[in-house]
Amino acid sequence: MGRLQVVGATVADGSGRDPVKAGVTVEDGRISRLGGSSTGTGERLDAGGLTMTPGLIDAHVHLGLSSPIEPQFSFRISAAEIAADIFATAGAALDAGFTTVRDTGGIDGGVVTTIAKGKVRGPRVLSCGPVQCQVGGHGYYGAEWEPTELWSNHHIPGLSALSMMSGNADELRGNVREAFRRGATFLKLCVTGGVVSAHDHLTDTQFTVEEIAVAVQEAAARGTYVTVHAHNNQGIRNAVEAGARCVEHGTDLDEATATLMATHGVALVPTFAVVERLLHDPAEAGLGESARERVLGVRERMAEALAVAKEAGVRVGLGSDLIGPAQDRRGEELTLRAELETPMEALVAATRTNAEILGLADETGVIAPGMRADFVLWNGDPLEDPKLFADPAAAVLVVQAGRIVKDLR
Repeated sequence: MGRLQVVGATVADGSGRDPVKAGVTVEDGRISRLGGSSTGTGERLDAGGLTMTPGLIDAHVHLGLSSPIEPQFSFRISAAEIAADIFATAGAALDAGFTTVRDTGGIDGGVVTTIAKGKVRGPRVLSCGPVQCQVGGHGYYGAEWEPTELWSNHHIPGLSALSMMSGNADELRGNVREAFRRGATFLKLCVTGGVVSAHDHLTDTQFTVEEIAVAVQEAAARGTYVTVHAHNNQGIRNAVEAGARCVEHGTDLDEATATLMATHGVALVPTFAVVERLLHDPAEAGLGESARERVLGVRERMAEALAVAKEAGVRVGLGSDLIGPAQDRRGEELTLRAELETPMEALVAATRTNAEILGLADETGVIAPGMRADFVLWNGDPLEDPKLFADPAAAVLVVQAGRIVKDLR
């Protein structure tokens, strides 16, 4: 893999410390040295005037929902086109500066291994495989007349599988074991209704504590964890009681529930970019106008939940939850978070904190000796102008595990 020296950059290392000008030396895919320029063989890259950050991490992606949603689940798009859209989205994630993503439902393990083999461009992908859902709950996008047992016909083996339906704890146990067989490395359950849903409301709770605990037990047996899609407090409390380790969205989180999460070490991943997109144009994602109506007020409530979570001491990560074809500006999530926090806090959430939530803190998330050489060079300073995070053209060079995977110099 060779040696790479980057000199002259202003380095924001992901720890939250003030940026400093420093050289970074990469050897065999890892950062070997920080400090002044060093001598030796290998490529030398002059990054004067550029800002270096760790490779960004998106803790809530849906690569398998890269086509227009309603046409995809009504058999109007071919498997070939769905595959093309998935791999285009994976490449766009790299181009936006994201070197690692956590897929929270929609792809089959075949996508993960294809990207990992280098056959298509994309970030490192951690996947839950299909989301685990209650019969008729969030995650089911079949027609109302379509029998539940036909839903699995929407799966494309090796490519996409959005969700699996369980009617009771025994079915859930079988389904999560099947998800692990397909390559899942963690589990995701929907424990409340959702915004992009046809058959429920955000106030609905789904799965009982006892049912969620079955998934937690199966995950623990494999040394991993459960995260949950949850908008309301009762759903969150059920999940925490059952042993889940992370909550996605958390729209209506209150102080008491945030304190409960903090006490149990449960993380939160808010998702603002998808809300912004659906408010702007749900048709862009291949959804009807009803999606806009369901998302009204969610942005303000989620912003309040973010503040409540931080005040309670909850570890707060960052996820975009983008769906549909328009997933090229993934960094918009950092721009939106920078408006609610400081740009540095948004960066730390998208790097060090997300690495902790994903169980990768000893591998990535900060620029330090011994870590994987995942980093981005930005044309300008996104900590001064956070809109740069949302502009893929501003990420002029992306390095993933020591390899230059994008170069606009």
